[in-house]
Amino acid sequence: MSAPPVELHIVSDATGETATRLVAALEAQFPEQPFEEVRHPRVETVDDLRLVVDRGPALRAVVVYTIVEPELREAMKDFCRRAKLHYCDILGPPLASIAKISGRAARMAPGVRHPLDSAYFRRIGAIEFAVKYDDGMGSGLREADIVLVGVSRTSKTPLSMYLGYMGYKTANVPVVQGIEVPAELFEIDAAKIVGLTIDATRALEIRQERVRHMGASPKAYADLDRIYEELEQATAIHRRLGCPVLDVTELSIEETASRVVKLVEQRKQARA
Repeated sequence: MSAPPVELHIVSDATGETATRLVAALEAQFPEQPFEEVRHPRVETVDDLRLVVDRGPALRAVVVYTIVEPELREAMKDFCRRAKLHYCDILGPPLASIAKISGRAARMAPGVRHPLDSAYFRRIGAIEFAVKYDDGMGSGLREADIVLVGVSRTSKTPLSMYLGYMGYKTANVPVVQGIEVPAELFEIDAAKIVGLTIDATRALEIRQERVRHMGASPKAYADLDRIYEELEQATAIHRRLGCPVLDVTELSIEETASRVVKLVEQRKQARA
């Protein structure tokens, strides 16, 4: 018998993006627990908050809120306590701590975005780089901060985009049976290269689904023997490169990206 779901009420005076990202991270820590998300964006008055509670969250519920204005945060806390609901104020304690240490008051403006500074434009440039040099296109290996090498369906493209969002210019090189990888791959800084691999059976499942979605003939692309051969070819290339290899079979894009960055940074520091 499956466990009853836990309701997660996401309350925000803006769009709720911050709280939603946190809730997704929390849910990932309880893979066996079902959840039901209920979103309450653009709550701007005490009456709005009262409606959230009056609509009757279940006993198995947690109210997670990102509210900037102190009076509304206090009202939300008071309503939750009276209703005996579990609650989590995401912004309140960090805002107070930063204000205390910095000696500056927070702006207290809902929905404020980070300024369009150099970090923002670096992310945009890195994402554009990932698009330009996706799947072995172009010759951006020397310019890249990170180079990914792996067979098809090891999440090279979405991982490159995510790393771009993190500000890392990422190129990826596919390993395809019968096709040589670029010679330049063996000439660039080895510290920025990370190999990707995947369980053959899982790769087959993903490729078969892709073939069905595209309405194409499986041929060699979704053949298990061919996949094993490609993985062996990739392993040989990884050994020649002397690069670390990540198995992405059970990893999310976010977790893989975190590990890739850690590996690259560690290798660069060890060389320094």
